[in-house]
Formats: sequence, structure tokens, C-alpha cells
Amino acid sequence: MPHLVVLYTANLDAESDMGALCRCLADTMLAARDEAGKQVFPTGGTRVLAYPAAHSAVADGRHDCYFAYMNLRMAKGRSDSVKQQIGEALLAAAKAHFEPVFARRYLGLTLQVDEGHEAFNGVASTIHPLFNKT
Repeated sequence: MPHLVVLYTANLDAESDMGALCRCLADTMLAARDEAGKQVFPTGGTRVLAYPAAHSAVADGRHDCYFAYMNLRMAKGRSDSVKQQIGEALLAAAKAHFEPVFARRYLGLTLQVDEGHEAFNGVASTIHPLFNKT
């Protein structure tokens, strides 16, 4: 954890490099620091995944509309100011990435940040040790 999932209308694939968006958002998450200057998200746990919707309906259907919904899910423990900061940074990064699309298309962009205590959280990973070497 954290996981950032991007769900988007498939028509965005022809307008934008979604892989580049994923890398940009992951780098934004990895650059985030808390009030003490500590990295907010662990490198080995940071994931950004993007999925085009096979089927979608946006607005009234009379316009060629595009949409992307981003949901960041993280565990509890970060201050409200850090959550606000990362939300603003991610939204700014996505807006900058989609700037060319905003200039010529109808595009909606939403970011939601969720945190919480899971009823169950199972993890199996050989990725974390790669970044925990000191």
C-alpha cells in the first residue's frame, strides 16, 4: 500500500500515454514528504494501475466526452495536511499530464483519496526487500 487506481474511458488511449501518466503519478507519490521530511509512501509499496473501461457512458452521449477517475487508497496514520498535500500534488500532476487533452476535448478528471483500517489485509511480496536494503 498505497495503491492508486485510475479508471478511464477507453477513448483516452488514443489521446494520452496512460503508461506515462502512471509513472508520473508514482513519481509524485514517491516524492511526497511529511512534516518531518520523511518519505510518505514506501517505494516498494507504491503502485499505480490504470484500467480502460470496456464500456462507458459519459454525460448526455451527444458529445465526445472523456473521463478519468483516480482513487488513492492508503493505510491510516498520515496527518490531514499530508493527505491534502498528496491529493493536491496528484491532481496537479494529472492535470498537467492531461493538459493537451483538456485543450481540445471534453474531459472530466476526479481524484478521491481514501484511508482506512481493513478488515483483512493480506500481503505477499518480494518487492519490499529490494528497497529496504541499508
